[in-house]
Amino acid sequence: MKLMMLAAVAGAVCAAWASAREDRRIFPYPVHVETLENGLQVVGVPWDSPGIIAWYTVVRAGSRNEVEPGLSGFAHFFEHMMFRGTKRFSQEQYNDVVKKLGADSNAFTTSDWTCYHFVASSAALETLMDLESDRFQNLEYDEADFQKEARAVLGEYNKNFALPIRSLQERLFDTAFTTHPYKHTTMGFLKDIEDMPNQFEFSRKFFDRFYRPENCILLVVGDFDRAKLMGLARKYYGPWKRGTGQPEIPVEPEQAAPLEATVEWKNRTLPYLAIAWKGPAFSDRDKDLPALDLISQAAFGETSPLYRKLVLEEQRVDFIDGSASDQRDPHLFAVWTRVKKDADVGGVRDEVLRTVEELKTKPVEPARLKAIQSHLRYSLAMRLDSPGAVARTLAHFLNLTGDVESLNRVYALYEQVTPEDLMAVARKLFVAERRTTAVLRAAGEGRQ
Repeated sequence: MKLMMLAAVAGAVCAAWASAREDRRIFPYPVHVETLENGLQVVGVPWDSPGIIAWYTVVRAGSRNEVEPGLSGFAHFFEHMMFRGTKRFSQEQYNDVVKKLGADSNAFTTSDWTCYHFVASSAALETLMDLESDRFQNLEYDEADFQKEARAVLGEYNKNFALPIRSLQERLFDTAFTTHPYKHTTMGFLKDIEDMPNQFEFSRKFFDRFYRPENCILLVVGDFDRAKLMGLARKYYGPWKRGTGQPEIPVEPEQAAPLEATVEWKNRTLPYLAIAWKGPAFSDRDKDLPALDLISQAAFGETSPLYRKLVLEEQRVDFIDGSASDQRDPHLFAVWTRVKKDADVGGVRDEVLRTVEELKTKPVEPARLKAIQSHLRYSLAMRLDSPGAVARTLAHFLNLTGDVESLNRVYALYEQVTPEDLMAVARKLFVAERRTTAVLRAAGEGRQ
């Protein structure tokens, strides 16, 4: 009897230990993944949201995929064109159905992916399958529609780039990259957008390349039946034909020397400063990018000594922020700030460079690092509070790797980063040969 009791206690302890280990996963919820014969990946995540689902279609194509010279901006352009309708559902009919569903619908484009998303009633599942599969397979537009939307995109560009910081970002990317399509922003180069109305035939080619099942992921989060989801996916998406391939994306060569750029703004503005270093691509196996995320908080976040000095005490800048974004190819770790006096631009630049030099030799205190790691973990956990928020988070990682488990692996890496890792990454990446500096100031202001 005692042996049986001891065995039971031991089993309970082992189960509790295993459960505790499992609970360390940032997203410990069931995920069902199936791939149709045509390559479309269907991901279902049951979530306690009675009567509600979030529907995300991840197209793994963004401005990164715009490889032909003179033809940037088409990934973002198709975010617009996908609402133009088909032979079955005109633009007006499509919009009427969505309104009757009471669905929250929108789309966005980034450098790496394009996303179409809904939050809707669970009862709308088959209707969404019908609507979305139709436009992804049978998008219909003529040259007049194409040219009208191209002019709308030009208007959006002019509106967005009326902001100084957007123009600074555009110049920073254009200077830092020589070969990779990250050289242009998601919207594309202005000269390409102006020429876009003449590129009707290429638009067909772009759609044919990237809007294919093997390049897309369907993600549904919320209240649904798994068998019904997969049955409907096969019914509506099964006939979708695979594509014939995509062009290779050119590799950015190693930067050999520091680069600089200046933007002269025609209107009055405070000066903006951006300092960037070439960084790593996203990886859920390597510590470098998680280490940079931790550095961004330790060195440039609101609790950092630099923030306290420049923003709070000396009040020389309005804000300062440093971060690396998750990208499928190597991108940038960039520090952004707006300086209150033009004469202070050089001094602020020197403070940023001094800060990154200190990162190479002065370890972040273990207790502070632990607090930052905890903040990153629990701020994400707190955001996972609705089907839409869960879907948006998971779609981000599906775009990067095609694997939902990347979320858990990355957050496990955060916890493994040590002060020594931060110094090692700083020594490797924060070197002059990898650096690009860009300044935006009002025309006629002095240079520092």
